[in-house]
Amino acid sequence: MRAFASDNYAGVHPEIMNAIVKANEGDMVSYGDDPVCARAENLLKKHFGEEAQVFFIGTGTAANTLILKHLTRSWNSVICSADSHINVDECGSPESVAGIKLIPAKTDQAKITPDGISELTGCKGFVHHSQPAVVSITQGTELGTLYTVDEIKNICHTAHNEGLLVHMDGARLANAAAALNVSLRELTTDAGVDVLSFGGTKNGCMCAEAAVFLKPGLGSNFEYVRKQGMQLLSKMRFVGAQFEKLLDEDELWLKNALQANRMAALLAEKAGKLNGVEITCPVEANGVFAIIPEKCVAPLQEKFPFYIWNEATGEVRWMTSFKTTEEDIESFVSNLAELLKK
Repeated sequence: MRAFASDNYAGVHPEIMNAIVKANEGDMVSYGDDPVCARAENLLKKHFGEEAQVFFIGTGTAANTLILKHLTRSWNSVICSADSHINVDECGSPESVAGIKLIPAKTDQAKITPDGISELTGCKGFVHHSQPAVVSITQGTELGTLYTVDEIKNICHTAHNEGLLVHMDGARLANAAAALNVSLRELTTDAGVDVLSFGGTKNGCMCAEAAVFLKPGLGSNFEYVRKQGMQLLSKMRFVGAQFEKLLDEDELWLKNALQANRMAALLAEKAGKLNGVEITCPVEANGVFAIIPEKCVAPLQEKFPFYIWNEATGEVRWMTSFKTTEEDIESFVSNLAELLKK
């Protein structure tokens, strides 16, 4: 069985698993004060800048929520896309744990625009309204689209002029960088992003996320927020080991992301040629959104699990991963073609 529901369905990359096993040798200092985490932090600094402050975390939801909690007070709000993971798929964690209000901005294919930000900042200083403090963007977006470097720069310029910080949900940042053929730093630090959650789990890791503060001093005291947020793992070396292997000179992060992206492009190309299949969004990374006849959905899901994205329109989402092969794509499309004939 090859799943197309999420890149989270994919197992752990063998090289990552080997790194975890290697980190299991002997005893080490706990809570991240070990040499494995130190080496991983240095690699993250090479990718994002030497002034970056790195904090390893177990899940993406926790990373996003605790970052936003750290950046805000109870009267603050966060401007985000209505489609964003923090708004739709984190079970109200930003509201419950961080105690903040989320304000959806107008978007273009799930991407926030500078004008969308400006429209929501007129309440600044008005005591009856929550006060915007952060703009949160997702790279790549929940619809599989990508912000260009210039688009991120424009968002950061607008946000900073309004006195707002910029947070990036980077669960699939590796896929974005691979697709755009730019470095992780070009999409973040150099573009003006202040802080991001950097994901490893969707790109071959077992459970490895990181809060990476890019603006000097912004991460001060975050260690206490992480501890209160129950994310200070005692055996943190196993998270560090995953990032160390993912980001070392072999560039596994890039290889994995490129493979996932290539397979999504191939899936869209082949499925899109079938009568009865409509590709609904640009395929820019490792997600394909499509509308197929309702009769095909359940039988196809039995062999290849995937999500229905929009019940009203019948839109579905197909995600590829580093483990997806051309044979998987051929099998999927072949099965879909047979169902379309019935």
